[in-house]
Amino acid sequence: MKGYLHLKNGDTFEGEWLTDTACTAVGEVVFYTGMTGYQEVLTDPSYKGQIIVFTYPLIGNYGINKEDFESKVPHVAGVIVYQGNMKYSHYQAECSLVQYLNKWNIPMLGKADTRAIVKKIRKEGSMSGAMAAKATEIPDLIPLSKAGLVSQVTSREISSYGKGNHHIVLYDFGYKKSILDELLARNCKVTVVPCHTAPETIHALKPDGIVLSNGPGDPKAMNRFMPFIKEVIKKYPTMGICLGHQLIALAFGGDTERLLFGHRGANQPVINMNTKRVVMTSQNHGYVVKEKSISQAPLFILYKNVNDGSIEGLQHKVLPIVSVQFHPEANPGPCESNYIFDEYMEMVKHKSGREKAYA
Repeated sequence: MKGYLHLKNGDTFEGEWLTDTACTAVGEVVFYTGMTGYQEVLTDPSYKGQIIVFTYPLIGNYGINKEDFESKVPHVAGVIVYQGNMKYSHYQAECSLVQYLNKWNIPMLGKADTRAIVKKIRKEGSMSGAMAAKATEIPDLIPLSKAGLVSQVTSREISSYGKGNHHIVLYDFGYKKSILDELLARNCKVTVVPCHTAPETIHALKPDGIVLSNGPGDPKAMNRFMPFIKEVIKKYPTMGICLGHQLIALAFGGDTERLLFGHRGANQPVINMNTKRVVMTSQNHGYVVKEKSISQAPLFILYKNVNDGSIEGLQHKVLPIVSVQFHPEANPGPCESNYIFDEYMEMVKHKSGREKAYA
């Protein structure tokens, strides 16, 4: 059965439905360049409401297992592949990609010209699109700056994990399970709090440090939480990841802007501006911190993207605050930047929020 992807610019691409659900799906059309990791991508809250075009032609060949989920449910609006209905072969797999998407009523379109779609996005930028059953069926498209995405993926209540010696509060803007796992592996007790949690509640928890998680959407849609975020991160050793990195920049007077088509893949080279060491990183973001805006902020640039020179990490000039645009927990992707969690924990050990408040 034929299906179609309609882009906001008027272009239409034909394919075949691979899932039982041949329904309309609307969202921002983006592409992911990794050869593996589709299970993690589907369940990463940062992809909330997006239609993912996988550039690698064979997606689904190792199936879906119970170990590699980044959250309890998938968050993508739809999936576009060239081939995605093959039988899985991995010994840990419990179902196929098609079966998994059918379970959650997420449509997947195959036999699509993914190369042509990606070339269009790279030239004209990420744009709204719709998956539909008819060539003439073009639903209303949502604006790319749609607000409220974080509120759709954040935790509903405070929860605690682990019994380690270091108490970390993880602000949940749509966190990946792998971030939690990395902290637990470093002898931490982790308290996950919703995005709207007030500073008074954080202080009552008496954390040793704060981690601002990744999450979907435009960081400026979080402006109403900026006073909360700034008050908290000024008092405890803090690390920001992806959206958390952008929020730290905004909290100290920086600015953000939208990339033409974003960085989404597992092969982004990043250079440490101090050591000149380059690591390969996993990334998923459509916005970046504007470099000119940092010149007046109490921050210095710690990492840059080798390909386009965009800011990939910041460090506060005085306070124990560090941030990275990429994903040091990887999953999917290379783990070369995993050491950032170790550096953060050293910061926590030496400048614990329990011992001193940084006004």
